[in-house]
Amino acid sequence: MPAVKSGKVLVTGVNGFIAGWVTQLLLEHGFTVRGTVRSAEKAIPIRNVLAAYGDRLEITVVEDMTLPGAFDEAVLGVDAIVHLASPVHVHAEDPDEIIRPAVDGTTDILRSASRSGSSVKRIVYVSSLAAVVNSRRGKPVVYTEEDWNDADPAEVREKGVDANPAAKYRASKALAEKAAWNFYEEGRAQGAIAWDLVTLCPPWTFGPVLGAASPDDLTFSVERWFSICIKEVDDPTNWSVTDWADVRDFASATLLSLTKAEAGGERFIIARSPFYWKQWVAITRHLLGKSGPKDSHETYQFDVAFSSQKSKDVLGLHYRDMEETAAFMVEDFKAKGWC
Repeated sequence: MPAVKSGKVLVTGVNGFIAGWVTQLLLEHGFTVRGTVRSAEKAIPIRNVLAAYGDRLEITVVEDMTLPGAFDEAVLGVDAIVHLASPVHVHAEDPDEIIRPAVDGTTDILRSASRSGSSVKRIVYVSSLAAVVNSRRGKPVVYTEEDWNDADPAEVREKGVDANPAAKYRASKALAEKAAWNFYEEGRAQGAIAWDLVTLCPPWTFGPVLGAASPDDLTFSVERWFSICIKEVDDPTNWSVTDWADVRDFASATLLSLTKAEAGGERFIIARSPFYWKQWVAITRHLLGKSGPKDSHETYQFDVAFSSQKSKDVLGLHYRDMEETAAFMVEDFKAKGWC
């Protein structure tokens, strides 16, 4: 399918952290964006931040994305879809509390995009590294787009409500992305769809939260960064090593996934590098003029990493480093009077 270089893009969950940055970048590049929210009130902060774009930002309410046909009206007249809306929590008792909304919401929007008269040419589905990492694999390991998280869905099947809460969340991401690819592959084989699919798997994503009025408005990943690096109230050794990306880089990856023809039908890991929290703390203390050595991620050894080479080769994506991202966040927090 041809790339989508202009027109209207549906962004689900437009009031979300990553979705806000994706929407801003799309608007900057001349697209019109139709964003979904669960209630009109939830759109107020992002509307205020992006007020300069006027009616090029449309808002539509989808109260319950798990209902059949929930996105039928939202997809009308759009050229592409960026699907970001999904449950994000680790408190579900019954695994279906988080898995069913993730899977059903994903397949339903794909079904809506496949209806007769649809103008959708490309769908970018935002998954997660949780759909990639497999806890049953040995270490050291470097994950690629060929890897899938089969361990957490297996644990959920075996243990049900007794499965680890984090495993339930990770299983929801893996099963939802699998469902998207199954829908796409079956639809293409039957000649039933006219769009192609791209999936993006992000890690911890850091950056300012657009429209945040107080630290209480920060999303989980950014709140953790703020708590550990700015307030220093959490012990950074209590958090396991993982990968990260700057939210601006992820927004760029999304734009490139729409505008590059060769991205169609591909899965991408979008990740800068592995990290330990104490690296971020050292960099942030230096930026804030506090005592303590400025550290470097190059001094650390990692036994788990994710290869983002495909995103560089196919999308042409360039990644910011820790110092750039930390400075970006500290500048925003200072401007808001939070540090």
